[in-house]
Amino acid sequence: MKELMRAPFMVEMIRIVTNMYDHGWDERNGGNVSVLLDENEWKEYLPAVHALRVISTGFAAPELEGKCFLVTGTGKYFRNVQYAPDVNLGIVRLRDGGRNAELLWGFSDGGSFTSEFPAHMMSHAARRKVDPKNRVVMHCHPANLLAMTYVHSLDERAFTRTLWQMCTECIIVFPDGVNVLPWMLCGTNEIGEATARKMETARLVVWAQHGIYAAGRDLDETFGLIETAEKAAEIYLKIAHLPLVNTISDEALHQLEVRFGVKAREGWLAPELRSGPDVRGEAK
Repeated sequence: MKELMRAPFMVEMIRIVTNMYDHGWDERNGGNVSVLLDENEWKEYLPAVHALRVISTGFAAPELEGKCFLVTGTGKYFRNVQYAPDVNLGIVRLRDGGRNAELLWGFSDGGSFTSEFPAHMMSHAARRKVDPKNRVVMHCHPANLLAMTYVHSLDERAFTRTLWQMCTECIIVFPDGVNVLPWMLCGTNEIGEATARKMETARLVVWAQHGIYAAGRDLDETFGLIETAEKAAEIYLKIAHLPLVNTISDEALHQLEVRFGVKAREGWLAPELRSGPDVRGEAK
């Protein structure tokens, strides 16, 4: 049996959550991460699998029956994960249609998975319908994106276009845009269900006055989505009070689509400008 602490998924999880804390995205016990583990992956590192205990999830997720997740714990500080991963992380397997989770490893102090577990699992189920390779859901509190929700319209198209116009790379990294939820009570099935619906059309979901949810195929991709959006929000806050002299035009954004082989969310850019005569036979 291989040593669990040397498993690539464990090494990467510890590295990423430490980096998230160092970025200031996860103050105190703020934020949570879950990673869907491949069965062939985790069975190399765990002994004959039996449940240490069973934890009620309080929701149903039949699409994830039998799936195993490495997940951060409730009330746990990201800065401590690298020092005591067995206390701050756990590996759980869903059963009974997702209504219960078998603890296979971790939470050795008697703890449990994050209070946002419903939002994570519902988001995993939603994203896997869009992309079966999706394996990660990440939630944190990046200061600039959070601040932006106080001063910017929460209209999803407007919010996305502002971010796209702040950094050339934004439309390349998240061409599907950013979805936005108004403030809702966190840790509930209601916000989990609302987030999952938003995840059907975008990998980034902003929770107004709270933080952001992101989904991706691996931890690096998901971290990078947040990192890019947060940088764009930082630039926006630096210039929002100043007269706008230049911007990245829709024409330029269309050029980026072509150059990098991405497609912006349908209808969120102005129609592409074309050379040659228009419908009236006049040159543009």
